[in-house]
Amino acid sequence: MKKLFPLILVLAATVFGACHNEAFDPSQKKGSSGKTLELMVVADRNVYYGETKELIDSIFGRFQVGLPSPEKMFDIVNVPMTSYKNTPMFQNHRNILLMDVNPENQDKVYKHIDEYACPQVVFDFAAKSKESLRDLIRKYEQDVLKELYNAEHRRVVKAFKGIENYKVNDAIKKQFGFELMFSNEYTMAKQKDNFAWVRKEGKDFGMGVLIDTFAYKDQHMFTEQYILDRLDTVMKRHVPASEEGSYMGIERSRTIEGDYLAPITFKRVDFDSNYCIETRGCWRSFGDFMGGPFVTYTVLSPDKKSVIMLTGYVYCPRNKPWTKRDLLMQVESICWSLKF
Repeated sequence: MKKLFPLILVLAATVFGACHNEAFDPSQKKGSSGKTLELMVVADRNVYYGETKELIDSIFGRFQVGLPSPEKMFDIVNVPMTSYKNTPMFQNHRNILLMDVNPENQDKVYKHIDEYACPQVVFDFAAKSKESLRDLIRKYEQDVLKELYNAEHRRVVKAFKGIENYKVNDAIKKQFGFELMFSNEYTMAKQKDNFAWVRKEGKDFGMGVLIDTFAYKDQHMFTEQYILDRLDTVMKRHVPASEEGSYMGIERSRTIEGDYLAPITFKRVDFDSNYCIETRGCWRSFGDFMGGPFVTYTVLSPDKKSVIMLTGYVYCPRNKPWTKRDLLMQVESICWSLKF
Protein backbone atom coordinates (compact mmCIF):
# COMPACT_ATOMS: atom_id res chain seq x y z
CA MET A 1 0.00 0.00 0.00
CA LYS A 2 1.30 3.43 -0.89
CA LYS A 3 2.43 5.44 2.15
CA LEU A 4 0.36 8.61 2.12
CA PHE A 5 0.98 9.88 5.62
CA PRO A 6 3.02 7.72 8.03
CA LEU A 7 1.25 8.98 11.16
CA ILE A 8 -2.17 8.18 9.75
CA LEU A 9 -1.22 4.73 8.61
CA VAL A 10 0.32 3.82 11.93
CA LEU A 11 -2.84 4.82 13.77
CA ALA A 12 -5.25 3.31 11.25
CA ALA A 13 -5.19 -0.24 12.54
CA THR A 14 -8.59 -1.35 11.29
CA VAL A 15 -10.67 -0.69 8.24
CA PHE A 16 -13.10 2.17 8.86
CA GLY A 17 -12.01 2.31 12.49
CA ALA A 18 -11.62 5.47 14.54
CA CYS A 19 -8.04 6.55 15.08
CA HIS A 20 -8.80 8.80 18.02
CA ASN A 21 -6.63 8.20 21.07
CA GLU A 22 -8.99 8.01 24.07
CA ALA A 23 -6.23 9.12 26.46
CA PHE A 24 -5.63 12.25 24.42
CA ASP A 25 -7.29 15.49 25.50
CA PRO A 26 -8.83 17.04 22.34
CA SER A 27 -8.90 20.46 23.99
CA GLN A 28 -5.10 20.58 23.65
CA LYS A 29 -5.26 20.51 19.86
CA LYS A 30 -5.74 23.49 17.57
CA GLY A 31 -9.27 24.46 16.65
CA SER A 32 -10.25 23.16 13.21
CA SER A 33 -10.54 25.62 10.35
CA GLY A 34 -13.10 26.03 7.61
CA LYS A 35 -16.67 27.28 7.40
CA THR A 36 -19.80 25.54 8.63
CA LEU A 37 -20.62 22.52 6.44
CA GLU A 38 -17.56 23.00 4.26
CA LEU A 39 -16.00 19.79 2.94
CA MET A 40 -12.43 19.57 1.65
CA VAL A 41 -11.88 16.88 -0.98
CA VAL A 42 -8.15 16.12 -1.20
CA ALA A 43 -7.47 14.55 -4.57
CA ASP A 44 -5.40 15.21 -7.65
CA ARG A 45 -7.08 16.31 -10.84
CA ASN A 46 -6.59 12.93 -12.49
CA VAL A 47 -8.76 11.46 -9.70
CA TYR A 48 -11.28 14.20 -8.96
CA TYR A 49 -12.98 14.53 -12.33
CA GLY A 50 -15.61 12.84 -14.48
CA GLU A 51 -17.65 10.10 -12.79
CA THR A 52 -15.83 10.44 -9.45
CA LYS A 53 -16.52 14.17 -9.19
CA GLU A 54 -20.11 13.63 -10.27
CA LEU A 55 -20.53 11.00 -7.56
CA ILE A 56 -19.08 13.29 -4.87
CA ASP A 57 -21.35 16.12 -5.99
CA SER A 58 -24.41 13.86 -6.03
CA ILE A 59 -23.81 12.78 -2.41
CA PHE A 60 -22.32 15.78 -0.63
CA GLY A 61 -23.40 18.54 -2.99
CA ARG A 62 -27.06 17.62 -3.29
CA PHE A 63 -29.71 19.93 -1.88
CA GLN A 64 -30.36 19.78 1.86
CA VAL A 65 -33.85 18.41 2.47
CA GLY A 66 -36.42 20.51 4.28
CA LEU A 67 -35.21 23.96 3.24
CA PRO A 68 -37.58 26.45 1.53
CA SER A 69 -34.96 27.28 -1.11
CA PRO A 70 -32.18 25.12 -2.59
CA GLU A 71 -28.93 25.00 -0.61
CA LYS A 72 -26.30 22.29 -0.95
CA MET A 73 -25.60 19.98 1.98
CA PHE A 74 -21.89 20.85 1.88
CA ASP A 75 -19.77 23.48 0.18
CA ILE A 76 -17.12 21.37 -1.56
CA VAL A 77 -13.56 22.62 -2.13
CA ASN A 78 -10.86 20.62 -3.90
CA VAL A 79 -7.20 20.61 -2.83
CA PRO A 80 -4.41 18.62 -4.57
CA MET A 81 -2.72 15.92 -2.50
CA THR A 82 0.71 17.63 -2.52
CA SER A 83 -0.74 20.95 -1.36
CA TYR A 84 -2.55 19.19 1.48
CA LYS A 85 0.56 17.36 2.71
CA ASN A 86 2.64 20.54 2.67
CA THR A 87 0.11 22.96 4.17
CA PRO A 88 -0.81 22.74 7.87
CA MET A 89 -3.81 25.02 7.29
CA PHE A 90 -5.34 22.43 4.98
CA GLN A 91 -4.55 19.59 7.39
CA ASN A 92 -6.44 21.46 10.14
CA HIS A 93 -9.65 21.69 8.11
CA ARG A 94 -12.82 20.54 9.86
CA ASN A 95 -14.08 17.98 7.27
CA ILE A 96 -11.69 16.14 4.95
CA LEU A 97 -12.02 13.38 2.37
CA LEU A 98 -8.65 12.00 1.24
CA MET A 99 -8.81 10.13 -2.05
CA ASP A 100 -5.68 8.27 -3.17
CA VAL A 101 -5.73 5.94 -6.18
CA ASN A 102 -2.78 3.59 -6.61
CA PRO A 103 -2.62 0.00 -7.93
CA GLU A 104 -0.70 -0.96 -4.75
CA ASN A 105 -3.55 0.14 -2.44
CA GLN A 106 -5.88 -2.41 -0.84
CA ASP A 107 -9.29 -0.72 -1.25
CA LYS A 108 -9.73 0.37 2.36
CA VAL A 109 -11.20 3.33 4.23
CA TYR A 110 -9.74 4.79 7.41
CA LYS A 111 -11.51 7.17 9.75
CA HIS A 112 -9.53 9.70 11.81
CA ILE A 113 -11.18 11.73 14.56
CA ASP A 114 -9.38 14.91 15.71
CA GLU A 115 -6.19 13.87 13.93
CA TYR A 116 -4.66 17.32 13.41
CA ALA A 117 -7.24 19.66 14.95
CA CYS A 118 -10.38 19.51 17.06
CA PRO A 119 -13.18 18.97 16.25
CA GLN A 120 -12.22 17.27 13.00
CA VAL A 121 -13.14 14.21 10.96
CA VAL A 122 -10.96 12.80 8.18
CA PHE A 123 -11.87 9.91 5.89
CA ASP A 124 -8.93 8.37 4.02
CA PHE A 125 -10.00 6.44 0.91
CA ALA A 126 -7.18 4.26 -0.43
CA ALA A 127 -8.24 2.54 -3.66
CA LYS A 128 -6.61 0.52 -6.41
CA SER A 129 -8.54 2.26 -9.19
CA LYS A 130 -11.03 5.06 -9.75
CA GLU A 131 -13.75 2.44 -10.16
CA SER A 132 -13.00 0.83 -6.78
CA LEU A 133 -12.78 4.31 -5.22
CA ARG A 134 -16.32 5.03 -6.37
CA ASP A 135 -17.44 1.66 -4.97
CA LEU A 136 -15.95 2.56 -1.57
CA ILE A 137 -17.61 5.97 -1.59
CA ARG A 138 -21.01 4.41 -2.35
CA LYS A 139 -20.52 1.70 0.28
CA TYR A 140 -19.66 4.12 3.10
CA GLU A 141 -21.77 7.07 1.99
CA GLN A 142 -24.14 7.03 4.99
CA ASP A 143 -21.34 6.42 7.51
CA VAL A 144 -19.39 9.40 6.18
CA LEU A 145 -22.41 11.70 6.20
CA LYS A 146 -23.23 10.68 9.76
CA GLU A 147 -19.70 11.39 11.01
CA LEU A 148 -19.52 14.73 9.18
CA TYR A 149 -22.73 15.87 10.83
CA ASN A 150 -21.59 14.56 14.21
CA ALA A 151 -18.44 16.66 13.87
CA GLU A 152 -20.50 19.76 13.06
CA HIS A 153 -22.62 19.15 16.16
CA ARG A 154 -19.50 18.82 18.31
CA ARG A 155 -18.17 22.14 17.00
CA VAL A 156 -21.27 24.05 18.04
CA VAL A 157 -21.28 22.52 21.52
CA LYS A 158 -17.56 23.21 21.93
CA ALA A 159 -18.06 26.85 20.92
CA PHE A 160 -20.99 27.24 23.34
CA LYS A 161 -19.06 25.84 26.32
CA GLY A 162 -17.06 29.02 26.60
CA ILE A 163 -20.14 31.27 26.46
CA GLU A 164 -22.94 29.06 27.75
CA ASN A 165 -26.06 30.55 29.32
CA TYR A 166 -25.99 28.92 32.74
CA LYS A 167 -29.33 30.44 33.73
CA VAL A 168 -31.17 28.96 30.77
CA ASN A 169 -29.34 25.63 30.88
CA ASP A 170 -30.00 25.22 34.60
CA ALA A 171 -33.67 26.15 34.17
CA ILE A 172 -34.09 23.43 31.54
CA LYS A 173 -32.36 20.85 33.72
CA LYS A 174 -34.59 21.76 36.67
CA GLN A 175 -37.78 21.70 34.63
CA PHE A 176 -37.22 18.59 32.51
CA GLY A 177 -34.48 16.59 34.20
CA PHE A 178 -32.19 16.59 31.16
CA GLU A 179 -29.55 18.93 29.76
CA LEU A 180 -29.27 21.05 26.62
CA MET A 181 -26.45 23.43 25.71
CA PHE A 182 -27.37 27.05 24.87
CA SER A 183 -25.00 29.98 24.48
CA ASN A 184 -25.55 33.34 26.17
CA GLU A 185 -27.05 34.65 22.92
CA TYR A 186 -30.18 32.61 23.66
CA THR A 187 -32.91 33.65 26.10
CA MET A 188 -35.88 31.87 27.64
CA ALA A 189 -38.99 33.06 25.80
CA LYS A 190 -41.56 30.87 27.58
CA GLN A 191 -41.83 28.13 30.19
CA LYS A 192 -45.13 26.43 30.91
CA ASP A 193 -46.02 22.96 32.17
CA ASN A 194 -44.03 20.52 30.01
CA PHE A 195 -43.02 23.11 27.42
CA ALA A 196 -40.19 25.60 26.98
CA TRP A 197 -39.19 27.97 24.19
CA VAL A 198 -35.61 29.23 23.97
CA ARG A 199 -34.73 31.66 21.20
CA LYS A 200 -32.10 33.93 19.70
CA GLU A 201 -33.18 37.09 17.90
CA GLY A 202 -31.00 39.07 15.50
CA LYS A 203 -31.60 42.10 13.33
CA ASP A 204 -32.40 40.09 10.21
CA PHE A 205 -33.06 36.60 11.57
CA GLY A 206 -34.62 34.60 14.36
CA MET A 207 -34.02 31.05 15.56
CA GLY A 208 -34.82 28.89 18.51
CA VAL A 209 -35.64 25.53 20.05
CA LEU A 210 -39.05 24.33 21.22
CA ILE A 211 -38.98 21.70 23.98
CA ASP A 212 -42.08 19.56 24.48
CA THR A 213 -42.32 16.49 26.72
CA PHE A 214 -45.19 14.07 27.31
CA ALA A 215 -45.84 10.58 28.66
CA TYR A 216 -45.10 7.67 26.35
CA LYS A 217 -48.06 5.38 25.66
CA ASP A 218 -47.39 3.45 22.48
CA GLN A 219 -45.50 3.44 19.19
CA HIS A 220 -48.25 5.49 17.56
CA MET A 221 -46.59 8.55 19.06
CA PHE A 222 -43.75 8.16 16.56
CA THR A 223 -45.92 8.10 13.44
CA GLU A 224 -45.79 10.93 10.92
CA GLN A 225 -49.37 12.00 11.57
CA TYR A 226 -48.96 12.15 15.34
CA ILE A 227 -45.70 14.10 15.18
CA LEU A 228 -47.07 16.72 12.78
CA ASP A 229 -50.33 17.08 14.70
CA ARG A 230 -48.43 17.47 17.97
CA LEU A 231 -46.12 20.08 16.44
CA ASP A 232 -49.04 22.06 15.05
CA THR A 233 -50.82 22.04 18.42
CA VAL A 234 -47.74 23.11 20.39
CA MET A 235 -46.77 25.85 17.93
CA LYS A 236 -50.26 27.32 17.75
CA ARG A 237 -50.62 27.30 21.54
CA HIS A 238 -47.22 28.70 22.48
CA VAL A 239 -45.57 30.55 19.55
CA PRO A 240 -47.35 33.66 18.28
CA ALA A 241 -46.27 35.42 15.07
CA SER A 242 -45.82 39.19 14.67
CA GLU A 243 -49.41 40.04 13.68
CA GLU A 244 -52.23 39.90 16.24
CA GLY A 245 -53.99 36.56 16.11
CA SER A 246 -51.30 34.95 13.94
CA TYR A 247 -49.38 31.86 15.00
CA MET A 248 -46.70 29.38 13.99
CA GLY A 249 -47.57 26.09 12.30
CA ILE A 250 -46.31 23.38 9.96
CA GLU A 251 -46.42 23.89 6.20
CA ARG A 252 -48.07 20.60 5.26
CA SER A 253 -48.01 21.12 1.50
CA ARG A 254 -44.83 21.17 -0.56
CA THR A 255 -43.20 24.58 -0.78
CA ILE A 256 -42.58 25.52 -4.39
CA GLU A 257 -39.97 28.05 -5.51
CA GLY A 258 -39.56 27.68 -9.26
CA ASP A 259 -38.97 23.95 -9.76
CA TYR A 260 -37.78 23.34 -6.21
CA LEU A 261 -39.86 21.13 -3.90
CA ALA A 262 -39.30 20.86 -0.14
CA PRO A 263 -41.43 18.00 1.19
CA ILE A 264 -41.62 17.04 4.85
CA THR A 265 -39.29 14.11 5.48
CA PHE A 266 -39.14 11.49 8.23
CA LYS A 267 -36.39 9.04 9.10
CA ARG A 268 -35.21 6.90 12.00
CA VAL A 269 -31.95 8.10 13.54
CA ASP A 270 -29.72 6.75 16.31
CA PHE A 271 -29.96 9.51 18.91
CA ASP A 272 -27.26 8.50 21.37
CA SER A 273 -28.67 4.94 21.39
CA ASN A 274 -32.22 6.19 22.03
CA TYR A 275 -35.11 5.57 19.63
CA CYS A 276 -35.73 8.74 17.61
CA ILE A 277 -37.54 10.02 14.53
CA GLU A 278 -36.07 13.01 12.70
CA THR A 279 -38.56 15.25 10.91
CA ARG A 280 -37.56 18.01 8.50
CA GLY A 281 -39.71 20.51 6.67
CA CYS A 282 -40.92 24.08 6.66
CA TRP A 283 -43.00 26.07 9.11
CA ARG A 284 -45.10 29.12 8.35
CA SER A 285 -47.04 31.75 10.27
CA PHE A 286 -50.78 31.60 9.76
CA GLY A 287 -52.17 35.12 9.47
CA ASP A 288 -48.72 36.57 8.75
CA PHE A 289 -45.96 36.34 6.13
CA MET A 290 -43.18 34.53 7.99
CA GLY A 291 -41.71 31.07 7.48
CA GLY A 292 -38.58 28.97 7.33
CA PRO A 293 -37.10 25.51 7.90
CA PHE A 294 -37.38 23.34 10.99
CA VAL A 295 -35.97 20.04 12.23
CA THR A 296 -37.62 17.99 14.98
CA TYR A 297 -36.21 15.11 17.00
CA THR A 298 -38.86 12.98 18.68
CA VAL A 299 -36.88 10.95 21.22
CA LEU A 300 -37.93 8.12 23.53
CA SER A 301 -36.36 8.55 26.97
CA PRO A 302 -33.96 5.83 28.22
CA ASP A 303 -36.53 4.60 30.76
CA LYS A 304 -39.18 4.49 27.98
CA LYS A 305 -41.62 6.47 30.10
CA SER A 306 -41.61 9.78 28.26
CA VAL A 307 -41.16 11.34 24.82
CA ILE A 308 -39.02 14.42 24.28
CA MET A 309 -39.79 16.48 21.18
CA LEU A 310 -37.05 18.98 20.34
CA THR A 311 -37.73 21.35 17.44
CA GLY A 312 -35.14 23.74 16.05
CA TYR A 313 -36.42 26.43 13.69
CA VAL A 314 -34.97 29.31 11.67
CA TYR A 315 -36.38 32.53 10.24
CA CYS A 316 -33.95 34.18 7.82
CA PRO A 317 -35.71 35.92 4.91
CA ARG A 318 -32.64 37.52 3.32
CA ASN A 319 -30.29 34.54 3.60
CA LYS A 320 -27.25 36.87 3.78
CA PRO A 321 -24.73 37.01 5.37
CA TRP A 322 -26.14 33.84 6.95
CA THR A 323 -27.74 30.88 5.23
CA LYS A 324 -30.76 28.98 6.45
CA ARG A 325 -28.71 25.80 6.22
CA ASP A 326 -25.99 27.05 8.57
CA LEU A 327 -28.39 28.58 11.08
CA LEU A 328 -30.43 25.39 11.11
CA MET A 329 -27.26 23.43 11.83
CA GLN A 330 -26.77 25.52 14.96
CA VAL A 331 -30.19 24.76 16.46
CA GLU A 332 -29.92 21.16 15.23
CA SER A 333 -26.68 20.86 17.20
CA ILE A 334 -28.39 22.22 20.30
CA CYS A 335 -30.94 19.42 19.99
CA TRP A 336 -28.12 16.88 19.66
CA SER A 337 -26.55 18.20 22.88
CA LEU A 338 -29.36 16.49 24.81
CA LYS A 339 -28.10 14.57 27.83
CA PHE A 340 -30.39 12.58 30.11
